[in-house]
This record gives sequence, C-alpha cells and structure tokens, in this order.
Amino acid sequence: MKNGKKAAVHQRNQLLAALEPDDYSWLEPHLEVVDLPRGKVIYQTGEPIRYTYFPHDAVVSLVTVLQNGGSVEMAVFGRESVFGFVSALVTRQSFGRYVTQISGTASRVVLDRLSEAIDKRPKIRRVLFRYTEALLAQTLQTVACNAVHTVEARCCRAILSTRDRTDKDDIPLTHEILAEMLGVQRSTVSSVTSALQRIGLISQGRGTIRITDRAGLEETACECYHAIRRSFERLLPEGSREAEPSARPRLVRAKHRNTAS
Repeated sequence: MKNGKKAAVHQRNQLLAALEPDDYSWLEPHLEVVDLPRGKVIYQTGEPIRYTYFPHDAVVSLVTVLQNGGSVEMAVFGRESVFGFVSALVTRQSFGRYVTQISGTASRVVLDRLSEAIDKRPKIRRVLFRYTEALLAQTLQTVACNAVHTVEARCCRAILSTRDRTDKDDIPLTHEILAEMLGVQRSTVSSVTSALQRIGLISQGRGTIRITDRAGLEETACECYHAIRRSFERLLPEGSREAEPSARPRLVRAKHRNTAS
C-alpha cells in the first residue's frame, strides 16, 4: 500500500488524524491495519496488553463479565478513540473483556512503541492524555445515565452514538448488541425500538437500524448524548473531529417523549 493510501486508512481514526504531521510521520511506520470481526475478543480480563488499537469503523466494547455469566458494558470505543492504552498505563493488564460489537478495521501499534512515542513526542502525549480525560468524562456520565434515565432515552443515545462512530446510514445494530450495550433484556429492546419505529424516528431492517428523524431522536434521547459530545469537543483537538461532519450536535432540549404504548 502506498504511503498516501496508508495515511488515508490510518487517519480514519480521529486521534491519528489530529496528530501533527511530524508526529504522525514518526508513528506511522509502526502502525498496521487489522480486521476486527463482530464478536472477536481482543483481550480477556487480566490478559497482558501487547497492542493499542485505533478503530476506523469498528465499534468495540469493554465489558465486565459477572459470575453468573452476564456482562455489563463499561466503555465503548469507535473512531474517536484508542483502546488498550489507558488500562496499560500501569499494570499492562486488561481491565475487562474487549469485544468487537460492530465489525470493521483498526490501526494497531505495539504498546512499547506507543510508550516510546509518549516519552519522546510531547504532542502525541497531550492528545492521548486529553482523550483519556474525555473517556473518563464519558464513563462517569454513562454511570449517571444508567442510574437515572429511562431505557428509551438511553436506547436513543446508543443509536445516535453508534451512527456517529460508524458513519453509516444503515447502522449495523442488532437487538442483541443494543441489549448488551444497555444492560437489559432483548425483549425490552424490541419493545422500545418498535415504539421508536411507530412514531417515525427509526426504521428497522435485518440486523440494521436507520435513523429517519435525527432531530426527533435527539429530542427523545437523554441529555447525556450531548453532554458526552461536548466533553469530547472541549478536550480533543479540532482535527480529531474534522473527519466527522455530524460531530457538531444540534443542541435541542430533551423533552423525553414517552413512546411506550
């Protein structure tokens, strides 16, 4: 692959796209593109971390696996993200299970090379540490969201966020994936998405969801969707958002429609 094409692929990740040209040139020879198929477990809990991943269009969840076999999503990573970095800062062991929810590709780099970049390249260090703060803000907002907001509002947030990460009109979201994201039963997701479809906010296909009224969906979503977006916009460089035309949200006041019948 020629250098120009390689750069175009790697810089589909917004953090890589935000790097200064000389910093990107330093890191680029150490990057390789890998496929992340749906369901692939990248790291298990406690497993040593060897690589850090910068997703392009893949969406990866970090989940905690419970003793009863269930799992709860703790964080989600898309093209605005890097994973395998924060949990490797001290112990180099995975916090939980990293699993691909939506298939795609990512650029990965050996952790030792990224650690070297952090030591030697202050601007790379600054981008990654600012991302880490944005990730923490997202995680704390999600904890509050799960505690106080309805499944309907959280489902709208998840659909919108996944659309932003994949940049696909037909979002490859199954009821199973949404149920795992939200920590609810599939039957609950089916009821909520059917209600959203009835009022014209989404349409559903085989394993896909299409947003048919984005403004209405944002209105029905909880405030956390915009709060998380604002955190990323405040903390990350402008270049990390240029690849996503929809990244600047319409700030509409959430009225939390009750779509359940």
